[in-house]
Order: sequence, then structure tokens, then C-alpha cells
Amino acid sequence: MTDDEERTKRLVAAWRGADRVLARSLLEPTLGELLATLPGLAESDPDEGVDVYGDGVVARLERRIAELLGMEDAAFFPSGTMAQQVALRCWAGRTGNPVVALHPMGHPELWEDGALSVVSGLRTVYPTREARQPTAREVTELPEPFGTLMLELPLREAGFLLPSWEELVALVEAGRERDAVVHFDGARLWESTVHFGRPLSEIAGLADSVYVSLYKSLGGLSGAALAGSASLIAEARVWRHRYGGQIFRQFPQALSGLAGLERVLPELPSYVARAREVAAALGEGFAEAGVPWFRVHPEVPHTHQFQVWLPYEADRLTDAGLRQAEETGRVLFRRWSPGGPPGVSMTELEITAPGLSWTPADVREAVREFTARL
Repeated sequence: MTDDEERTKRLVAAWRGADRVLARSLLEPTLGELLATLPGLAESDPDEGVDVYGDGVVARLERRIAELLGMEDAAFFPSGTMAQQVALRCWAGRTGNPVVALHPMGHPELWEDGALSVVSGLRTVYPTREARQPTAREVTELPEPFGTLMLELPLREAGFLLPSWEELVALVEAGRERDAVVHFDGARLWESTVHFGRPLSEIAGLADSVYVSLYKSLGGLSGAALAGSASLIAEARVWRHRYGGQIFRQFPQALSGLAGLERVLPELPSYVARAREVAAALGEGFAEAGVPWFRVHPEVPHTHQFQVWLPYEADRLTDAGLRQAEETGRVLFRRWSPGGPPGVSMTELEITAPGLSWTPADVREAVREFTARL
């Protein structure tokens, strides 16, 4: 076992053993614990037929997602990477233009090993390289034609940032004025309703297609869905098969996705509200502890996830959090990563059901514990 693997094992053990956390990590559950959740997922109709190549419970999940997003149809995919590549490939064929305008911090550019060009034959251009959402003017002034405008909502790598509703409407209009279709990377679109002040159907209704994740935010086992017009989704199902996504049985993923829509989706607004309280208390705690510089970004979170930046090496911060978890049973921060100039590091915070019990005083106390271990 490598040093990094050993450290990860120790971190996960500390997280699992902690009695106070802001959210549970996806790394924590054991195989037995995940298997134990499956019988409860089928309680609504345990005699329902098992899915075969996308019928049964998978089709029921697809109908539910289409309904929530206000789209004609939706198709289940084993991964969001596949769902978005299929969507963008379909749009390239329909528009006759293989160029996709997106942000360089978007998932396809950072986390898919160049698959858009290598696998799908597409090319990308950037309205902006700054760590923020693009503006309508930047879309309008792109110097070459593009067939699809892809917007990641929220833009995770920039701090889970969303535009304002007015800015989003203007972005969509700017794309359409360039004769492009609009696709939303909505992996975490579920929690955007608070910031936009609009229901999911109205937000998704701005786009020609939308991808959503079933494990990010919703806590499902895995999987994703692509929603859009009936004709687009019919074509997407053909490409899903060609890409190897026509899986014989996927009922565990479908059942856990349905459970997330029923149990977690209604709670997301409360997570966003608590995230804003936690973010404010973190700033107060760092100031009280005399930390020389810090940044909570955005200062008022747009979703239930946000970034924290501190002027220390990442390993030092991760180790301080590990000791805090082991010694106090309280997890404030998990892993930290280098970012920006040397000596500055960043971590992401997510607030879910366990974090609802934290008061601002709890957060400030946890900050004092954490900084004392730096």
C-alpha cells in the first residue's frame, strides 16, 4: 500500500468514526452498508418486474426526470460523461457544426481526458477563461461559429457559481442569436432553484437539452439522465447503445435515483440555507482565530457547496483536519488541494442532512479546534 493509499484509509476511518460532520463522504459507506439499503428502495413495489435493457424501473425513473425538468423525454445513462458526449454529438449532427462553446473549467475539459475530440470528433472554444460564468457579450463576440453553447450550472471548479436569472436568460438568448442550440451541464442543477428563485422546469426549460446526475447532490449509487425533446432522446438512445451504455440491468441505480428524487430533492433548499449560515460562521471563526488570510468563495454560497481557501500547504491542512476528526470526533474539513500561488490551498465544503444540526457557534468552535492544530 502506498503512502497516499494509507493516508486515505486513515482519513476514511476518521470520517466514519466521527459523530459530527457537515456531510457524509461518498467514500465512507462499506459494500455491506450499500447492499443493506437496496431492500428498502424496493419497498414501494417489491413485485415489480426487473428491468431489461432499460424498461421497468429504469423507464419509470426516466419519466419522473422528464416530468421534473419539464421536458418531453429523458434517457438514463450509466455516467454523466457518456450522457453529455452523446448530447453534444447529437447536436453537432443536427446543427452541422462540431464546435462547442463552453468554459475551460467545465467537466469535459478537465475530467474526461480529451474525450470530446478523441471519441466524438468535436472541438471546443471558450467565451472566457476567467473563473466565473461567461457573459452574454462574450458569447456574442466569440469570433467563430459554434453549433452548441454548453453552460455548466453551477460551475463547480470556479466555486459552484451560478449566474443570476437575468444573466442566464441573456446567455441563452446570446447563444440562440448565434444560431446555436443550448445544452446545460446540470450535474448539480437540482440545488439551483434557491439561487434562481425558479422551479426546475422553468430553469431547464431555457435549454434544448439538460444533463443531470443521480448521485451528485441526490446521493444515488451512480448514473445520470439526459432530457430534451422526444426526437433528441430517441436519437440519444441509439448513441447510448453505440457507446456501450445499453446495460442489461440497472435497477439498483434506478431505484436509488428514484429514492433521491423522493427523499433528498425536497431537502436541498434547507441545505442551501444552512450552507450560507456555515459560510458566514467560518469567516467569523477564521477572523477570531487570527488566520492571516482566508477566503470563503462565494461569500454567500449559490448552492449547498462552496470553496474555502487558506494560506497553508495542502498536506498541513489535511493533516490538521485528520487530527481534529480523530481527537474530537468532529469533521470540519476533509482533503485540501494546492490552488493559486504556492502556499495557498483550497477545499470544497458540502452541507447536507448531518450539517443541519450545526449552529454558527458549533462552526466557530470547530474552526478554533482546527486552527489550533495547524
